[in-house]
Amino acid sequence: MSRELSELYRSLAADADARDLGLPDVLRHQADRRARLRAAGGTLAVGLVVVGVVIGAQVVAPPSASVPAPAGTPTPSASPSPSATGGSPSPSVPPTTPGRTPSATATSPGATGTQQPTPTRIPDRAFFTLAPSNDKGIAPVFQDVAALPGLCGARIPSEAVVHRRTRVLIYKLPQTPKGYVPDGSYAHSITIYRAGRADDVLKELRQAVRDCPVQKLPGDDTPGESRQRLIPDSGFGDESVLFEMRRAGQDVEGNPNGAEVVRLIRAIRVGDVVTILWEQGWEGTSSQRAQVDADGRRAVAAIRRWLG
Repeated sequence: MSRELSELYRSLAADADARDLGLPDVLRHQADRRARLRAAGGTLAVGLVVVGVVIGAQVVAPPSASVPAPAGTPTPSASPSPSATGGSPSPSVPPTTPGRTPSATATSPGATGTQQPTPTRIPDRAFFTLAPSNDKGIAPVFQDVAALPGLCGARIPSEAVVHRRTRVLIYKLPQTPKGYVPDGSYAHSITIYRAGRADDVLKELRQAVRDCPVQKLPGDDTPGESRQRLIPDSGFGDESVLFEMRRAGQDVEGNPNGAEVVRLIRAIRVGDVVTILWEQGWEGTSSQRAQVDADGRRAVAAIRRWLG
């Protein structure tokens, strides 16, 4: 053995003798403590693994339907599914504006009743009867006559007509004594239109009158002009149109007599039904507004009784 190696061994031995390695019971206590720490660490690791497995199972697995929700917890409602056409989902209950209630449906006029279907035929009882003071004793006659006078060639569309009946009605004024000639006559028509079209007819009638303020009188025996204008009207049926036709009066020989002859025409809508009273006078007489109003109210009352 070389001298350098021998000196190295002696140095190591001297260093070991100088260090305090501790008592045996202290070394044993430290060894036991390290063993307990290793055991506790292993137990904690196993517990963490078990907790992770349980939490993972709750996240992956759906909640059981038999477990009730805590009291007071609101239950979310199912979201409406989009329509088959790709549009926005439709809620099961229509939204309402605060302070307003949903309007009644078109088939129900109120909360407790159901609208009667529109009839397709017009019975005799749908036409009004004259008041006793206006009855001239001449029975009305149903005829296929025009329901409206010509208005510069305007044609109110008739493709929506379901059924129409027209009659000629002759009357007298209350103050006219018996035995005198009548005071006037009506071409009185009732027309049933397809659902939702009757109001269009009245709109077109108003426009036809506006578009025809003046027109030549038809026929060679009635020379001159007729002037048309709308008259404000309300209180008859669901809506009404009243207009006049005014022309110069003539004597028995056809010469102007300086007077004017006025004809009144009123169209009244009740639902899908339109009734027209075209007052045509008698031997050059003019329409009396009070009489036309009274007969208009009687006509509406008869139609409402018929429709029920």
